Amino acid sequence: MLMVLINNHFMLYKELSIEQPGWTKLLALAGLATALGLSLPVGYNIGVVNSPASIIRQFCNESITAHYGDAPSESALNLVWSAVVCIFIVGAAVGSLGGSALAARLGRKGVLVICAALAALAALMFFACKAAGSVEMLVLGRLLAGLSAGLTTCVMPMYLTELAPLRLKGAMGVLCPLGLTFGVLAGQVISMNSLLGNDEYWPYCLAIYALPTFVSILILPVLPESPKFLFVVKNQPQAALKELQKIRGVQEELLKDEIESLKTEAEENRKNAGDSVGLGKVITDRSLLLPLTLVCCLQAGQQFSGINAVFYYSTDIFKAAGLTNTAAELATIGAGIFNFAMAVISIPLMSSVDRRTCILFSLETSIAFLIILGLGLTYIQYSSWVAYVSIVGLLGFVICYGIGLGPIPYFIGSELFEVGPRPSAMALGSMFNWGGNFIVGLLFPILKVYIGAAWFFIFAAICLALFVFVRFYLPETRGRDTSEIAHICRNGFASRPLQGSIIDTRNINTENQELEKMNDGNV
Repeated sequence: MLMVLINNHFMLYKELSIEQPGWTKLLALAGLATALGLSLPVGYNIGVVNSPASIIRQFCNESITAHYGDAPSESALNLVWSAVVCIFIVGAAVGSLGGSALAARLGRKGVLVICAALAALAALMFFACKAAGSVEMLVLGRLLAGLSAGLTTCVMPMYLTELAPLRLKGAMGVLCPLGLTFGVLAGQVISMNSLLGNDEYWPYCLAIYALPTFVSILILPVLPESPKFLFVVKNQPQAALKELQKIRGVQEELLKDEIESLKTEAEENRKNAGDSVGLGKVITDRSLLLPLTLVCCLQAGQQFSGINAVFYYSTDIFKAAGLTNTAAELATIGAGIFNFAMAVISIPLMSSVDRRTCILFSLETSIAFLIILGLGLTYIQYSSWVAYVSIVGLLGFVICYGIGLGPIPYFIGSELFEVGPRPSAMALGSMFNWGGNFIVGLLFPILKVYIGAAWFFIFAAICLALFVFVRFYLPETRGRDTSEIAHICRNGFASRPLQGSIIDTRNINTENQELEKMNDGNV
């Protein structure tokens, strides 16, 4: 009797696994290789230059003096250092836009190979620039790293969500921000003066991220191409089915539902756009206006929430609470660990909680903690206990940011757009993200001098505006087919996405086929 019960339980589990495909070794390998080898370097290059900044500036001064005979003025040196820092973001914005055309032409996997190659070449530039005494190599390395970063944030979430079964799209989508967050934390730790952020080892500090990138380069050839790209965009159904079988680890007859979904999406793509949709078409197509605005606002809003400014202030806040310089730096790293921990928690969270619930809760709690942080910083000089209020605001914001505002903007475009317009939409969203990063990085240090902590009230106001927009216009995408989302958002801002009923497009397609057969029989 017991053996019968165990056998029945096993058969039931097997049936559920077939109906709802889960993790496989190849799917996990794709997520791990891209997160560590591609998105980790993005975050690492964001966080690594802060601590050794004075040392690298001195190298720039010595290099220019040796090459051109005269020492640069302070303003000229500031300009060179600004170029070193900002060229990374400029490269990322350019890479984001280029990701659209490359993803449609070379495939998602092909673009990721280019990302890895650019990141590896940038690391070689960083490693060699001091020995060569060349500030130009340093700037070129930052530009190449930026191009790689832009391509990665554009294409990697799209690639992973297209590999994933429906119920794991969120979990796979957050692997890009997870790797990025871990990279920022790794950059903060490794760049400490006691480790590699010193005069002797700073080239190694800039280049060490290449170790996981080289491992990723070895793994990328065995990873599959996106079945959706092959089936819908390239019209190669046999190649797509072969890749899908490898990813799911089952025979073709057990993939009937996914195959029908691919056929439906391919048919919709042919009706609406053809093989590919360029940037111009995506921008001007009224039926894509609402999802495109959602993607761009969420990507830019992530940066305009002030997350980078919060970390900029963190060391000063901890010092005001009575910590020494070293302890304050370690506390800032601790805040980074909180940020990374939330990125880890978001993996199961995205598989079990609706996107709207996560992003709305994240925004409303972030607003509250930004206001607390702004008030704490405004009155921090009046009493020692106010510093602890600021710490509560800082850590509370970091935690609430990680629930939804941190991970969701990176992959929401892959759930709002069908395969045809998806690369262009993801490219524009990624460009808005890097553009927001650039604007905040440019204006924050300047305006901080004039308005101080009032900056955080501005960040809270931006989050409030984003909350209102998302509250009325973001449809729930978890567990829903992209063709359904496209249907309920097709009327631009006149759409009522919250009133859209859940449409089983697979059943509709099957019913249409049965009706056609009946009609043929009647004839």
